[in-house]
Amino acid sequence: MARLGDSEIDERLASMQWRRDGDSIVRDVECKGFHSAMALANAVADAANEANHHPDILIHDYKHVRLTLSTHSAAGITENDFALAGRIDGLVADAS
Repeated sequence: MARLGDSEIDERLASMQWRRDGDSIVRDVECKGFHSAMALANAVADAANEANHHPDILIHDYKHVRLTLSTHSAAGITENDFALAGRIDGLVADAS
């Protein structure tokens, strides 16, 4: 999978709740509580396994989830990251 250029990444991020952090895209989510944060993490894990593309998932302050996507084999951000980000956005709507 080819790494995306800066302008394409910026253009896509403009219409999303994700932000760029170096060679990754990141989304922070505040859930209803700890159980919702864990449920979101598990739902993201299931989606990631189906896509064979695995984000970093950090649960902190009991109800906050940080999701970080990057394609390590391309050393940056690819279409795979945005595809999974879109799928995650649908899961977030149920958890927050």
